[in-house]
Amino acid sequence: MAGPLSHIRVLDLSRVLAGPWAGQNLADLGAEVIKVERPGSGDDSRAFGPPWIKDAQGNDTRDSAYFTSANRGKKSLTLNLSKPEGQQIVRELAAVSDVLIENYKFGDLARYGLGYEDLRKLNPRLIYCSVTGFGQTGPFRERPGYDFMIQGMGGMMSVTGEPDGAPGGGPQRAGVPVADIVTGMYASIAICAAIAHRAETGVGQHLDLALLDSQIALLAYQNTNYFSTGVPPRRIGNLHPNIVPYQPFRTSDGSVIVACGNDNLYRKFCDVAGCPELAQDPRFATNGKRVENRDELTRLLQEVMQRRTTREWVQALEAGGVPNGPINDLAQVYEEPQVQARNIRVEMDHPVAGKLSTVASPMRFSQTPVEYRLAPPTVGQHTDAVLRGVLGKDDAQIAALRDAGVL
Repeated sequence: MAGPLSHIRVLDLSRVLAGPWAGQNLADLGAEVIKVERPGSGDDSRAFGPPWIKDAQGNDTRDSAYFTSANRGKKSLTLNLSKPEGQQIVRELAAVSDVLIENYKFGDLARYGLGYEDLRKLNPRLIYCSVTGFGQTGPFRERPGYDFMIQGMGGMMSVTGEPDGAPGGGPQRAGVPVADIVTGMYASIAICAAIAHRAETGVGQHLDLALLDSQIALLAYQNTNYFSTGVPPRRIGNLHPNIVPYQPFRTSDGSVIVACGNDNLYRKFCDVAGCPELAQDPRFATNGKRVENRDELTRLLQEVMQRRTTREWVQALEAGGVPNGPINDLAQVYEEPQVQARNIRVEMDHPVAGKLSTVASPMRFSQTPVEYRLAPPTVGQHTDAVLRGVLGKDDAQIAALRDAGVL
């Protein structure tokens, strides 16, 4: 069956990660996504290398591996938006699209007559999603926003990393741009909700997504811990602020993560580890007590955990029903039998690379499964096809636009 959004056309004017991540989600769900890029260079993230994707002969191409992570399923159309003819093509596409995604600085598209108020006059059903660093309101709305700075401003780095004074202590950014990614995810949810609303009312709307808002929301219980105590949470490395033991332990040859999310799992863990007395000790009998006495319990458990190898612990804890796992690098991730069984690595036909590996969508549907129809496009790969098929332009019109530097 066709994807759940197969009736939706998306005009994606965004670049780099947050907006494109939302566009890729919608493409995975079956939407037709037309990605507008600058002629020649395309999306900024195409240049975010090395590493670069390889062509069929193993040579570097002009596209980064970074770009391929967020642009599967899209058609690439090149347009020079500084030219009136390019702006007019955007208007024509917006008039026949359901969703528009953009991440220009506040007010930039309005200067071209491509703001929400401009385009809603052409298409009142249009869902116009703006993704910016700080949103459409507030004193910072005109400031550019990038993931790293938002992780700092939004509190993520204050709770990520080892404590000050510990080896390697100090604030750390997350290993992936979580502010961008979570904003793209929130944008995806908001767009789907707006599509549902439009189905009932026939009316589109303007969606205002900000990296700062999304990053703060991502802090989840760290926010409510602060609201409850008035004390900003501190960095505690790989420990959990509210659950013990929920952390990595050194083994005789590596590390293993133990995740005891309740008292019953803690008792099971102590049985498997051969230290049932630690489950009966009143200092550790409940999670609240374990959080209060974290340092002492960690010291005692660390002595126990160093007696076996990581593999031995994983097997024993799994048999005992205790959540656990090794700390894998990505090569090890893709060797995990569960990852292989779930077909997380997807091979797609690419016009330059031949076969290109991408990561499967984690959204699984029983009735409308995700289909991987289009590999991440080359710059302008679908320009002529979109102009002909969507807007009805003929060869002479396309040639004139190209001669004028619009495409």
